[in-house]
Amino acid sequence: MFQDFEIFCQLPLHYLIVGGGTAGLAVAARLSEDPEVNVGVIEAGPSALNGEDDGAITVPGRYGETIGSKYDWQFETIPQPGIGGRSLKWPRGRVLGGTSALNFMAWNRGHREDYDAWARLGNEGWGWDDLLPYFQRSETFHQPSAAHQEHYHSSYDAEFNGTDGPLHTTHIKQYGPAHQYWHATLNQLGVASSRDSLAGFNCGAWNMVCTMDPHRQERSYSASAYYAPIAERKNLHVWTDATVLNVLIEMVDGEWSATGVRVRHGDKEMEVKAVREVILCAGSIQSPQILELSGIGPRKVLEAAGIDVKIENSNVGENLQDHMMTATIFEVLPTLSSRDDILSDGILREAADRAYYASQTGPWTVLPCSVAYCPLSQVASPTEQTQLHIDAQKVAQETGRLQNELLVEQFNPTKELRGQLEYIFDLGNWSTYFQSEPGKKYGTLLQMLQYPFSRGCIHIPPRKDQSHKITVDDKPIIDPRYYLGPGNIDRQVMALGQRMAKRITKTEPLAKIIQRQVFPPPPDESTSEPSVYEDFVSNYTVTDWHRMSPLPHILLLHG
Repeated sequence: MFQDFEIFCQLPLHYLIVGGGTAGLAVAARLSEDPEVNVGVIEAGPSALNGEDDGAITVPGRYGETIGSKYDWQFETIPQPGIGGRSLKWPRGRVLGGTSALNFMAWNRGHREDYDAWARLGNEGWGWDDLLPYFQRSETFHQPSAAHQEHYHSSYDAEFNGTDGPLHTTHIKQYGPAHQYWHATLNQLGVASSRDSLAGFNCGAWNMVCTMDPHRQERSYSASAYYAPIAERKNLHVWTDATVLNVLIEMVDGEWSATGVRVRHGDKEMEVKAVREVILCAGSIQSPQILELSGIGPRKVLEAAGIDVKIENSNVGENLQDHMMTATIFEVLPTLSSRDDILSDGILREAADRAYYASQTGPWTVLPCSVAYCPLSQVASPTEQTQLHIDAQKVAQETGRLQNELLVEQFNPTKELRGQLEYIFDLGNWSTYFQSEPGKKYGTLLQMLQYPFSRGCIHIPPRKDQSHKITVDDKPIIDPRYYLGPGNIDRQVMALGQRMAKRITKTEPLAKIIQRQVFPPPPDESTSEPSVYEDFVSNYTVTDWHRMSPLPHILLLHG
């Protein structure tokens, strides 16, 4: 880790990576395998590898503690008309390792057709068969024992797992008390158990594989996996607590070229040059922000912000997508224990700490892992599915976008479908909109939309007056446009999904631990079930933290 920033600025860096996060450190590790090149990484946040997080990052069961902390950029969306005018918090990692240090450690892959669709969109080499070797190369999957598989349904298919990659992935050692009912309940509803969700077909009920080192029972993330083991490489230089202000775009031989970046460290600003390439790995929010601050993006946005237009590209910041999520809360049997107990009781927390640090056991090793992916045919009636298919076809025709034509396939009643909705059940109250009552125990069923039509954008804000120029300190305008325009289809699917959520929690054996639904309140004689579901989706949808795609895939500058 670099301490002397003045020396860093003088290094002959062949590759300069902006962002030491999930992707940036992986790229740095691969590039620095060549001892003939120097690789530099600039990260705005600190490193937590020295233990300064006090376990908030490394201890698996403490997931969520870093949200809103110094390790989080603490972004927010602008008010969203499609969800009742609410603004949503969008956590992003401001620490070495990026959001892989903040997330809930779920390790998943899409359906093989998702990646093949990327290839059909013109991204040659991005199909399932092309990417699978790289998926495998990234992980060391720790196989569960035969006894663990039988007891917890933790099956796997070794053909699709990696064996010697940097990230440790595993089925958790111990599950919460509700997991024992999950597979049997979904099977009763016609949702079969999946042998391995990582094998390219993720429909069905399954257990989430997690990014955790099973021997140490610690989070495995980009900093611990990709950087820590090679931190002593002489040609790898990482600079933390340094904020990139913009990329230096200069005219070289008649063409614009990225020659370096301007950086702020403390109260000093300086330039860092790149011999070959500047590689932007600042994530889905700050990558478009930095591009626009550098003079690359839509002309109207740049001029409104007082930024000189160097390369006009109307696609920068556009096509923002996110998975939407709702949390339905149930009162469960009072004898069941959950993470809520530890968070609200100091004595129980001390006991959890002792168990974890003494023997790497106890509640701090438990993660939410009861998952199901359901296609539309398991959620909607044939009539509803046909109507959604018609609506989706209209959207594709009106927009003329190939990506929407591919989404239409999700609604085709004659086609084998991918998982349109994801469900996760976990004990505890996961909703910020429902206040727990003292002495009562709760369970949460999360529902997440996987293939949204909603499209938004991320752009730097306009300046307030002519004397002001927008900088990296002005947070970008984040507008996901949930449920607006074509996104109304998303609202319909999410509302229909609530009916499936009800069926799950009313089905044995899971039903025997659930006493009643408390949020949203179930319909009564004066309210219809569909209207309750629609209101709930509109008023209480939140982000599932999976935003992507605000950059054009073909954007590449010389340098």
